[in-house]
Amino acid sequence: MSKSYGFIEITGVVAAIDALDIMCKTADVELASWERKLGGRLVTIIVEGDVAAVTEAVEAANANAIKKPVSSAVIARPHEEIVRIVELSASRWKNQ
Repeated sequence: MSKSYGFIEITGVVAAIDALDIMCKTADVELASWERKLGGRLVTIIVEGDVAAVTEAVEAANANAIKKPVSSAVIARPHEEIVRIVELSASRWKNQ
């Protein structure tokens, strides 16, 4: 299994939590990190798993979230610098 990342950017924390719930219930993915920008108006959720699961999760969130995501992406086999950025982001909240 090769790691991949799925990204959903959506407006509002509630909508982001809803999208994350959809993604985790749809496929075998887990939260890798999240970011809030503009005072929480834009929230980016990053999930990780195998490529097929991440793709399915992102598509489900795009189709079923309570708000339409602003943008989304799937990165299969991310470059080591992308992994480093996601891990740096996650380090702010994962090990507390």
